[in-house]
This record gives sequence, C-alpha cells and structure tokens, in this order.
Amino acid sequence: MQHKLAITQVDIHNLIASRWSPRAFDPDKAVSHQDLTAVLEAARWAPSCFNDQPWRFVVCDKSSNVAAWQNMLSVIAEKNQLWAKNAPVLILTVAMENFNHNGKANRWAAYDTGAASLSLCLQANALGLITHQMGGFDADKARQALNLPNDCTPMAMLAMGYQAEADTLAEDFQAAEQAERSRAALEQRFYLGQWGEAFK
Repeated sequence: MQHKLAITQVDIHNLIASRWSPRAFDPDKAVSHQDLTAVLEAARWAPSCFNDQPWRFVVCDKSSNVAAWQNMLSVIAEKNQLWAKNAPVLILTVAMENFNHNGKANRWAAYDTGAASLSLCLQANALGLITHQMGGFDADKARQALNLPNDCTPMAMLAMGYQAEADTLAEDFQAAEQAERSRAALEQRFYLGQWGEAFK
C-alpha cells in the first residue's frame, strides 16, 4: 500500500501527516459495524456553533444494504463512480441551514459540518481505513434519491474503506494516486496580524 506523509516545516502528529485521499479501494473488504460506528462517533463530537450540530450524514454500507449503496453511487459523477464503486461505504455529508434553537439561518453550518467531516476522516485513518471526500456528485439528484429535506445543503460525498494497490485503478487515475502530495507554502495561505503579511 502507498503511504504518503505530508512534508512539513515542523513535525505534526502522524495521524494528520499520514491522512491523504486515495482512490484505490479494496472492494472485497467490508468496514465493520464497530469501526463505522467509531468514525460516526468522532464526527458526532466535533465542535459547532451553539453546539447546534448542524451536520447530517447519510450512510450507505454495501455489506448491509446493497440497494441503498447503489442508490447513493448513482448520484456520484460518472468519472468518480469509476473508483468509488469499489468503496464499501458511501456517505453524503449534509449541512442543515437553520439553527435548531431559533430557526434562524446558521451561517456556520457548512464550517461546522466540515469540522465533523474531518473528525470522521481522522478517526478512519486511526483505524487503518481510507477516506476520499468529493464534490463531484449531483446535489439535486441526491435530494430526490435520498429524500433530503428542503432546509439543507448537500456538502460532499465521502467514500470509505480499505486501501488497495494503485494498479487496481483505471490508468487515468494511477498517476494521481502515485504522485507526491503537495500544498501551497505556509506563507502563501497564512497571514500574521493582517491580510497579506506572510506568516514565517
């Protein structure tokens, strides 16, 4: 299996440094109910504004409900289906648009749902699972196929399972799977004191 540690200026926790987004999933290895519950618990305990917990996760586990999993796969973009079809678990992350306590618009809902999603991914990594989040899905189709309420925003689709070798992917994806990870330099995205003043 391929391990791609982040190249950082200083040491960071291995759980974060080792998390990346492979596309090569082992279609023959299911995620246990206990591990699936653990990653959802990690998401459940994420921080949120007013502790509103605006996230919702629609979970489709192929080993327990093939029809629901197939329904979820059908809303994913065709190119992403080429590799996501091997992931035993597909999860749609959804942000509720209004606060529970007063019904007013929650402008932090997407931010908080992202925090919960990252918690899920880090817990998955700790359990030896891989995750790949994607924006390539049809949100309107997801609304219909999954019976979503009107007052929510489908945020991302997440594939989860166990890693397979890169050569199990279609040739189009193998180069990306094997490429070195990269990020913009710290000073290009992080500022000190005011916008544009690079953190160094």
